[in-house]
Amino acid sequence: MSTVNTDLHMRWRQLKDRLARYIVAVGGIGVIASIILIFVYLLVIVLPLFSGASIEKVADYPLPAQTGKTLYLAMEEQAEIAIRVTDQGQVQFLQTATGELLKTVQLPLPENTSISSFSAGTPESSVLAVGLSNGQVIVFKHHFKISFPNDKRVLTPVVEYPLGPEPLLLDWGKRPLQTLAVQMDEESATLVAVTDDQRLMLSSMQKEESLMEDEASWGEAETSVIAQSHKDISFILLDKNQRNLYFANAAGELSFYDISDKSEPLLVQHIFLLEGHNQLRSLKLLAGDISLLAGDAKGNITQWFPVQDAEGRRVLQRIRGFSDFNQPVTAIAPEYTRKGFLAVDESGFAGLFHTTAENTLLIERISDSPILKAVMAPRANAMLLQDAEHLYFYTIDNEHPEVSMKSLWGKVWYESYPKPDYIWQSSSASNDFEPKLSLIPISFGTIKAAFYAMLFAIPLAVMGAIFTAQFMSPAMRKVVKPSIEIMEALPTVILGFLAGLWLAPFMEANLPGIFSVMLIMPAGLLLFAFIWQQLPDRIRHSVPEGWEAALLIPVVVGLVYFCFAMSPILEDSFFGGDMPRWLRNEMGINYDQRNALVVGLAMGFAVIPTIFSIAEDAIFAVPKHLVQGSLALGATPWQTLIRVVLLTASPGIFSAIMIGMGRAVGETMIVLMATGNTPVMDFSVFEGMRTLSANIAVEMPESEVDSTHYRVLFLAAVVLFTFTFIFNTAAEVVRQRLRQRYSNL
Repeated sequence: MSTVNTDLHMRWRQLKDRLARYIVAVGGIGVIASIILIFVYLLVIVLPLFSGASIEKVADYPLPAQTGKTLYLAMEEQAEIAIRVTDQGQVQFLQTATGELLKTVQLPLPENTSISSFSAGTPESSVLAVGLSNGQVIVFKHHFKISFPNDKRVLTPVVEYPLGPEPLLLDWGKRPLQTLAVQMDEESATLVAVTDDQRLMLSSMQKEESLMEDEASWGEAETSVIAQSHKDISFILLDKNQRNLYFANAAGELSFYDISDKSEPLLVQHIFLLEGHNQLRSLKLLAGDISLLAGDAKGNITQWFPVQDAEGRRVLQRIRGFSDFNQPVTAIAPEYTRKGFLAVDESGFAGLFHTTAENTLLIERISDSPILKAVMAPRANAMLLQDAEHLYFYTIDNEHPEVSMKSLWGKVWYESYPKPDYIWQSSSASNDFEPKLSLIPISFGTIKAAFYAMLFAIPLAVMGAIFTAQFMSPAMRKVVKPSIEIMEALPTVILGFLAGLWLAPFMEANLPGIFSVMLIMPAGLLLFAFIWQQLPDRIRHSVPEGWEAALLIPVVVGLVYFCFAMSPILEDSFFGGDMPRWLRNEMGINYDQRNALVVGLAMGFAVIPTIFSIAEDAIFAVPKHLVQGSLALGATPWQTLIRVVLLTASPGIFSAIMIGMGRAVGETMIVLMATGNTPVMDFSVFEGMRTLSANIAVEMPESEVDSTHYRVLFLAAVVLFTFTFIFNTAAEVVRQRLRQRYSNL
């Protein structure tokens, strides 16, 4: 009977062993599968960033018959209707998909006059102007009234004259206006023109409030002549703020004026945009009206914007260039809100480019004839191009032009910055904002935060683990080890809250005391140990073996109290009563209240339990016969520790450190609340930082789903995932080598 029971018990035990093995295997496979699925999901979100651009032809159709030369092309927001202005003064509205002429508006040209020049303001203003052969200007704008008869959306084209239907006289000499520029907002309007006898005319108007009328009216135009800096002006550009004015001729000779004071234009700079035998074929302002795009006869396009020089002046400087065309650039069409643009050449090719990313997104032939005009839709999802006889309408798929390896990992020269730099600034209140999506600052911040945390945590955790496992009495170890391990259960949001609201101000007010603790504490403990060794044996042996660490508690508390009590005295004596200000003024070191020192202490406190627990278990698990054999052969406890215990436990200690490093790299709440969240590239312990995890936590709720910003945040998650994978892989490789090396001790 007992034999039968024994057999049943063994079979039942074997069954449980198999079940446990299968459950563990399934659990392990499930963990691996989950990690793979997470990684695949991240890749699915991230890969569209690098998908490039594509275009698809919708229609091509001939130009309306006998309507003259095209001066201007544009499209409304939905890219359903195109606007075309001709040199006969006609404003035509066409169906983009079919070319059907929907409406034609004739501008009120005076008799016996013709259009001699044309200008367009910013795309969002829709303000246009034609210069006439008698020195007059007609300013007009187009827009669309939206109605929904029978629940159907209908766009009704409208042409208005914001300064009145009567032409404005710009040149009293009534000479033809050869080149023209216009800008207008709700409060002011500015017109700049070059007459056929090369006089530069500037006219400005201000809106004036009327006490007698409900609506404001435009005041009298103030016209002045700008001193001529060079001849044969072919291009005039005026920024949307009506402050910066640019003149250029076909030879690439450009003059940059500051016209903040319209009565006294100031020549800021006179430069040449081109080198060698070349000609300027196109000159446009990029979205935001800070950068100039210059296309030349050799097929090159260069970007220029003002940079502060050594004397503090803002002067134009060449930033970058694109050399993808082999024929002269005939037209450049900037995007409305992004830093991309469309360019076309004489051989019929069109290209999509992005300046910040320094990326050529697409080059494709559109026509066998030279492309003369080109325009992009306001949403950058369509383009309309014209050669000598036809219009070509294309849709564009170009969701993420801002992203390239250069913009993510290289130094980029952003508009209004003095030099190329690594910058993370993903959003702004401005529509023409230039996204700065470098992952270098936040990756650097992640490494910086982990470095200072580990610098604080490793010595305390490992040394504490060594003492607890080897020298502490079992009774004291039963109290100390669980106490430290339970620290790991403390929520990191609490640690971050305390670090940001209490520790950071406390450290700023007691900075000399903090550094005094770092210097005096080791010296004080060594001094106490020396004094303890000099005491009589009866006193030293009165303390039970392994309980010596308890004597250090009052010593540590006393030394800390002494250091902070001396902090005000030290600050008054050596740092003028304010150490942060002294660091800034005398040493040139900026001090942020929430800095890497605060993060090192707070995050180190969070990481210590992890490192301590694993390292202590590894040291305590060293076989006792190795320790006893070493002591029996005459080695001291210290020699046994260094040459036997630590070598045998080294795989576990290294694993503890690397797991702690992985915890520090992925920490979110502490760095979110205690660093100031400033994505700066500075290794100073007194500067803050922003980490990958904190950046994702802060910006993900505000990002638009499937936007570039949204996908780059997922890319940051991939980088963080990669960091963790590298640390864990390196830890496992080193741990296996250490185990093989010291397994024979």
